[in-house]
Amino acid sequence: MLRELKTFLAVVKHGTFSAAAARIGITQSAVSSQIQRIEEQLGVALFDRSGRTPHLTRAGQEALALATEMMALHARLLREPGVAENTGTLRIGAVASAQGMLIAGPVTAFRAAFPAWRVEISTSGGLALVSQVDAGEVDLAVMSRPNFTLSDAIEWRRLALEPFVLLAPEGIAAGSWRAAFACAPFIRCARHTFAGQLVDQFLAREGIRVDDAIEAVDFHCIAQLVSRGAGIALIPRNVDERAWPAGVIAFDLGPHTFHRELGIVQKVRHGRHPVIRRFVDEIDKALAAAFGASTPGMHGEPID
Repeated sequence: MLRELKTFLAVVKHGTFSAAAARIGITQSAVSSQIQRIEEQLGVALFDRSGRTPHLTRAGQEALALATEMMALHARLLREPGVAENTGTLRIGAVASAQGMLIAGPVTAFRAAFPAWRVEISTSGGLALVSQVDAGEVDLAVMSRPNFTLSDAIEWRRLALEPFVLLAPEGIAAGSWRAAFACAPFIRCARHTFAGQLVDQFLAREGIRVDDAIEAVDFHCIAQLVSRGAGIALIPRNVDERAWPAGVIAFDLGPHTFHRELGIVQKVRHGRHPVIRRFVDEIDKALAAAFGASTPGMHGEPID
């Protein structure tokens, strides 16, 4: 319900469903669905939709006052010292490719330091994770950098830059990454993901036409498909990846290399929360232990 209420407040603030969607980083249809859910639960219409722009009904005006009060109480609850520091639940969202070294080790270290805290880990796509952070459903999300401007209440903190490489089956009759595209079908990172959109931009920039055969979300699955000779693929060399599966060769892209920026999305105020800061510190320690504190391009400061 918190997510729907925040969307409701965004529509009131920005005037239209489309403006609210652009501001909070979700689709207009998602905004409409969330407003409809509130209206169904309350049994009233919150907006008069007969004109070009929605206007609050009398019931909507009453709901606005209550929603504002509820969100203020929620923010106050997060600020209470006893709730914020002594016990609670740390809710972490992450894309599937970030749930290895960046989550498992830091969560274990965090629990050793804060044994009274529970940790909930959920997996979702990048767009959904941004919405969940904005709605307060997760405290932070580890994911690829969004390709849109975040709201003023949310910040991005870079953790690592992962270079894309071209994976091909061993024995492919190609002497370079570019030649490989003429030798095998293409296994594509799902287009709806931020990584998949980076791949699309690269292919367009390089003028490469591909023979699409398979589309998948999970990088490990894609690498396994390549190892079985299903095709070639462009995926990032993940910070968790120590070796590619047997039967796979990786072509560096040289001066054409592009990167996935991996990092944390969180509320600006959460960045000052001592418990969340401690968990992020554990991620930094894991990266430093694996790559060295001075590894070029691996660490970044918060970016609003």
